[in-house]
Amino acid sequence: MRARRTLLAASIAALAAFVMGACSPASSEVAAPAPGEQVAAEGSLPPGVAASGAPGAVGAAGANPSVSAPGPAASAPVSASAAAGAKTAATAGGCARKVAAKPVAKVTTVSLPSKVTGYGGEGDTEKLPMSLAARPDGTSWLAWLGTDGKVYLGKLGCDDKLVGKPTSFVGIDLQDVQADATGGVILLTRKGTCGSGPLCGGESSPCNTMHMVRFDNNGQQVWQRQVTNLTASRTGYSDGARFVWWYQHHGRLATNGSDWAAYFGVAITVKNGSCVDIHQGDRIQVVNKSGNLVAGHKDAAEVGCSHAWTSRIVWDPRTKRFVTVCATDNGCRIAQPNPYRTVAAGTCDGTLFGGDLVLAKTKGYWTAWSQGGTIRLEKFTTGKSTTSIKTGIASKHPHLVAYGTNRMLLSWQSGASMAAQVYDASTGKTVGARLTLSAKDHDYQAFKPYTDGSAAYPATGGTTSTIKIARVLPQS
Repeated sequence: MRARRTLLAASIAALAAFVMGACSPASSEVAAPAPGEQVAAEGSLPPGVAASGAPGAVGAAGANPSVSAPGPAASAPVSASAAAGAKTAATAGGCARKVAAKPVAKVTTVSLPSKVTGYGGEGDTEKLPMSLAARPDGTSWLAWLGTDGKVYLGKLGCDDKLVGKPTSFVGIDLQDVQADATGGVILLTRKGTCGSGPLCGGESSPCNTMHMVRFDNNGQQVWQRQVTNLTASRTGYSDGARFVWWYQHHGRLATNGSDWAAYFGVAITVKNGSCVDIHQGDRIQVVNKSGNLVAGHKDAAEVGCSHAWTSRIVWDPRTKRFVTVCATDNGCRIAQPNPYRTVAAGTCDGTLFGGDLVLAKTKGYWTAWSQGGTIRLEKFTTGKSTTSIKTGIASKHPHLVAYGTNRMLLSWQSGASMAAQVYDASTGKTVGARLTLSAKDHDYQAFKPYTDGSAAYPATGGTTSTIKIARVLPQS
């Protein structure tokens, strides 16, 4: 069968149809906010508005830093009640982030030493500008796609500001970054070779490759591994090739503490007589701590869903499995691949979008998705949803992240800002009121969970030299 080539809708991957040759379709109180930071408490502000904090000092960042309030001058009186409050204020993690009864949002502007790619149209075939990873000590790695053919990696301190000098890697697109105690892994795209083909129809586009790059705590490369399959003899237009074309190829990473798994969109080359057709799907590859592909891994797949978009992955320590879901036009649904199992039935009307995937409290998973501009939550274990939540939220692109113990945070675009709602990770019931974050959403970027119970999201800073970190602080 010959595939037809059509570009996916800008906001999501939609039903793909086939045309000649190709088919289309991812201690103490926290210090007062410094200049460039904004703090908002749950329910305290109308949508799209954040309170501007007074200038203040933020604790120094380091390998295992903490944040503390500036001490008073020697002559300044300190009340007994204030002193008692300072002693009893609850904090969490190595960064000593304040724990509150209600979620509190803190938005910090990060100044960059090099330019970052803009949001563009936020289409599913466009480049991703930035990604964030939580380090075990509560600090972060911030990755951003430059405008010079490089992906940059910088360390953020407890105050969500850059520490030291960023490093860089050759890369034309950024997908994800994840961290562990000794560094982390970044998923990025590099240039490849198409070869002669020929295509059965349609126009040729650059053929690229997907790579995991392992880095140490200094941001220096330890190893790299291609997770597509191009070689000197197998180019993009060779039968059996799995590569990155213009098709949707966003991807995500997960780790079990030793192995690293990548789940991403991929182009699939199939011989058709004397020419080749290029199809689209997604692919799961697992790499061990030495940087070698794990042959025959039970969670890996040459092709998972097809056609596929918003491919999501999480490690489940309870089942010791990498768990995945996708949005697919194969049955028009949110599904688990390898083999196909329907989580939630959808419609191929151009609005089907898969959000993110998190662990439920005792067993199973929650995934957020949207159809017709309405967000839903589904709880499942191995296939069909067992609990379906109609959130009543009108948005096309939901994000879901683990938020402390037995909670999850759902977020979405709300005007020029983001809105968020905490949910119980067991029942799916709402917890408290909605929260506003003064940061601009991106359809395909992700919140990341932190061991101290907070969650953070990288967003455009409004210029080519700034990024905002929108953090929801821990909740008691």
